[in-house]
This record gives sequence, structure tokens and C-alpha cells, in this order.
Amino acid sequence: MERTKRTAMVTGGSRGIGAAAVRLLAREGWQVAVGCCQNLDLAQALCKELTAAGAEVFPFQGDVASMKDMEAFAQTVLDRWGQIDLLVNNAGIAQQKLFTDVTEEEWDRIFAVNTKGLYCCCRAVVPHMVRRHAGSIVNVASIWGEVGASCEVPYSASKAAVIGFTKALAKELGPSGIRVNCVSPGVIATEMNAALDPETVEALREETPLGVIGRPEDAARAILWLAGEDSAFVTGQVIGVNGGFVI
Repeated sequence: MERTKRTAMVTGGSRGIGAAAVRLLAREGWQVAVGCCQNLDLAQALCKELTAAGAEVFPFQGDVASMKDMEAFAQTVLDRWGQIDLLVNNAGIAQQKLFTDVTEEEWDRIFAVNTKGLYCCCRAVVPHMVRRHAGSIVNVASIWGEVGASCEVPYSASKAAVIGFTKALAKELGPSGIRVNCVSPGVIATEMNAALDPETVEALREETPLGVIGRPEDAARAILWLAGEDSAFVTGQVIGVNGGFVI
């Protein structure tokens, strides 16, 4: 009997770490639903590229902070492929600004995407995983959620919440056969960090023991490992992909 293909939902999948995870999962034979909010054109281009290479992928546009949108996302995947084996909560936003200059609206939006987004996505997917008594959830945090970053208070706080969310949900869902883990990237060459000036990037590189800036693929490989059978006894963990920046 042919083995059912594994199916993944990846939020923030149009670029950066999300796109790298989509590419790697697709290359490993996963069926992948590529979530995006504003960058539908990038998600469509990525899916077109991967489909041409023989992968089974499709884009879905929605706001992770909208319960209605994420329920629709999950249902679309279930209608198309019948199951969800992996949820990658990667969507996130950041800003560099003095705490005293952060507006209430900016604070609320960062937490809506980075933290409420986890709630909406997991709330939409977990009941299905519980019924199957199987599944893996991988959340993407940040080193700044572990140690904090000056001029990034809301981002750091929201990513610290991602880590706490991961540990608590892992304890709750473990008896249902569902693993919940977290990848915590260091300084990665993504569009999110492109706003940093060259001097700051160089200082961060020098502060990284391995002496290099990470690539999206570095985090994607950790996500793939946490999704698979090689990490079957791993749950509630924060996997640092940071070149030794935080030890």
C-alpha cells in the first residue's frame, strides 16, 4: 500500500526562512501549503517554480491574526489533501524603534502577528491533529526572544511569548501524540534584517562565534529535522540556530 504523502502548512512562506522551509520540504517530497498575507505574488511565483520541478504546492493568502482566515487555510488544506502533518508558524514582523516611540497600534500589530498568529493557526489545526493522534508543530522564535534586543522591545517580548507558548503547548499536546518545538534563529540574511546598516550587521557578525551571518536555509534545515521521524522523541525544545550567538 502506497504511503500517504506528508502534508505541511507554512505561514509566512513567501520569502526568507519560510520560503527556504517550503523549498526544502517540497524537495523532500512533502505537499506544502504556502501561507502569505501581503506577498501573494511572491508565493505564487514560488509555487510555480516548485510545481514546475514536480512538487505539490499551492499558495493561500490570509492574515495569521485572523481566526477566520486561518480556519479557512486549514480547511483548504484538508479539503485538498485530507490531513495536516506539520504546521510551521513562521509568519512574523519586526521594527527597530525606541520603546518610547512605539505606538499602541504598532505594539498591538506586532503581538497580533507574532503571538496571536500562533493561537489562530494552532487553534485551526490542533483539533485535526488530536483526532489523528499525530502531528508536529514548529514555531519560529528569535534569539531576541531569549536575550532581548535594544530598540526591539515589542519584537523581543512577542518572540519570548512564542517560546513560552511552545513549552506549554508541548506539555498539553504530548499525550495526544503531537510534538511542539521551536526554532530560534540568530542573525539571518533575510529581508527583515536588510534594514540594518552595514556597520550593525558587521558588529553582529563579529559577535557570532562562527563569524558568519546565517542563511534562511540554516533555519529551514532545523525545521525539517523537527518535522521528521529523526526527532520523534523531541518536544517542547528551543533549537538555537544562531552560530553560537546565544549559548
